[in-house]
Amino acid sequence: MVYLLPSMDHPLFIGAEIFRHSSYGRWHPLRVPRVSTVMDLSRALGWLPSAQFITAPRAKPKALEVWHTPEYLAALQRVEATQLATDTDTARHDIGSVTNPVYPEIYRRPATAAGGSLLAGELLREGGVIYNPPGGTHHGMPDRANGFCYLNDPVLAMLSLRRNGVRRIAYVDIDAHHCDGVAVGFHGDPECLMISVHEERLWPRTGPLEDDAGGSAINMPVPRGLNDSEMAFIRDALIVPRVTAFRPDAIVLLCGADGVEEDPLAHLSLSNNAHWAVLEALMALAPRLLVLGGGGYNPWSVGRLWTGVWATLNGHEIPERLPPAAEAVLRGLRFEGNRRGKNPPVHWFTTLRDAPRGGPVRDIIKDRVQVLLARPPG
Repeated sequence: MVYLLPSMDHPLFIGAEIFRHSSYGRWHPLRVPRVSTVMDLSRALGWLPSAQFITAPRAKPKALEVWHTPEYLAALQRVEATQLATDTDTARHDIGSVTNPVYPEIYRRPATAAGGSLLAGELLREGGVIYNPPGGTHHGMPDRANGFCYLNDPVLAMLSLRRNGVRRIAYVDIDAHHCDGVAVGFHGDPECLMISVHEERLWPRTGPLEDDAGGSAINMPVPRGLNDSEMAFIRDALIVPRVTAFRPDAIVLLCGADGVEEDPLAHLSLSNNAHWAVLEALMALAPRLLVLGGGGYNPWSVGRLWTGVWATLNGHEIPERLPPAAEAVLRGLRFEGNRRGKNPPVHWFTTLRDAPRGGPVRDIIKDRVQVLLARPPG
């Protein structure tokens, strides 16, 4: 891919208009706008000048074959063209299932998110910070869709980093769901450290405490109700020390927004402050940083959290009260088919920052961190 390199004096934001109106269907969790909200909020706040924005290119099938099979990619393109999945498509590739439905942009949308992540690996060759909120589809498998994820752009991003001279990669995933696809992609890789903090017994029900993915992973399953204080403990006692000791050339942070209390698919009790604090703690630990989106199924909470990620990367002060243009973006959102959309609280319209949700650090959290710290570093 030939690309005119923009200045890396400031963080770069990768986005695209394809995400504005694309939906997985009327009742699917990914019916809600997410990336477009972050773009619109960031612009309304004056945080996204054109010099920092890159339109994500759509990845070509050949570029995706570094991880995905040609047969699967061909099936995705055919299904997009016909809008029909055969029984074979569903049986072999899980295309057309309830979880991974057929929709108009079934190839173009994930290929655009993946194109952004592949491009990020090139742009980070010499260092820098890139934010690709369309990315974060960490469940995708080589030959099938999985968990709303048709492609696996985190794996593609890390492979792109490798092709561009980056060896040691720390992948930190704070999505509520375990990163099963990334774990498959980098199982046993001695130059990759994967750390996943995820809700235990939540789909895909992988990533137990004892699973080290061939020596490459630290899995920290957490109980329901995880609060900000507990995430801060995990951050300071486990994530930061292990990433620091690993001495990565690059950090990839998957900042899924489904761990916040208002998310409809998970059962954690974080505020968005917890996510921003993890990001802030990682920012100085490697010369290259790529931040991806991930889960998040409440349009207000994901839009506010991911906009705050962009603020954190740039050192922008988050205002106590949003200006009218930004408030209008949030007031324009709808959450049809969910009780949370019927009477949203006023602060979902007027602020980015949640009230902190601290609390006691439970013994189960402390005990699991100690088990992981006792394990020799990979």
